[in-house]
Amino acid sequence: MTVRNLSAGYGRRPVLQRVTAHIPRARTTVVVGPNGSGKSTLLGALAGVVPPTSGAVARQALDAGRTAFVVQRSEASDVLPITVRETVAMGRWARRGPWRRLTRRDRAVVESCMARLGILDLASRQLGALSGGQRQRALVAQGLAQEADLLLLDEPAAGLDLEAQRRIREVLDEQRESGVTVVHTTHDLTEAMRADHCLLLGQGRLLAAGPPDSVLTRDALERAWGMPGIDV
Repeated sequence: MTVRNLSAGYGRRPVLQRVTAHIPRARTTVVVGPNGSGKSTLLGALAGVVPPTSGAVARQALDAGRTAFVVQRSEASDVLPITVRETVAMGRWARRGPWRRLTRRDRAVVESCMARLGILDLASRQLGALSGGQRQRALVAQGLAQEADLLLLDEPAAGLDLEAQRRIREVLDEQRESGVTVVHTTHDLTEAMRADHCLLLGQGRLLAAGPPDSVLTRDALERAWGMPGIDV
């Protein structure tokens, strides 16, 4: 996947400014940068939910397939009357449509995704009654249930306990090993160093791209955050 001279924003508020980058297939790409640098906007543009004001996102023939976009848990309503199982089952709508009865295989995929994230015992609980970590795992399970070729996640492990982080990390590693292209945002530089590829954003611009150990240098991070003293 290639992003070419991509600019995007919300209404009259520009966020991304002429970003050009390559996202390697079947690898994990991490997007790093301070708040307001354009990380979420870039994910939205890759998912097709944030239209570019100029430039484009191009997927090669081998990359053309389904895209799953996992939002942050704070974007899931507390009052939505929906169970964990129903939340994960929504991931099958991309294949079945929202009003069609799920097949036996659909139900098996939903159960498997909940088990992989360790939330099978929460299947009948209301989404709004869950802790932050449990809710995030339910949203990641919904993304997995789409069986997509491109998996986009916005801060999937931010603020979670160590067990939830471990579960999500293991699942994302499994997705990459199965040939899925994974792209996620993070503020955790230790987590970012585990990725195959890294994009560093600052003030809506791409500051560096490549292997994390060559991108996340002290000088580059100081440029991104605009202050000295950032530790890698």
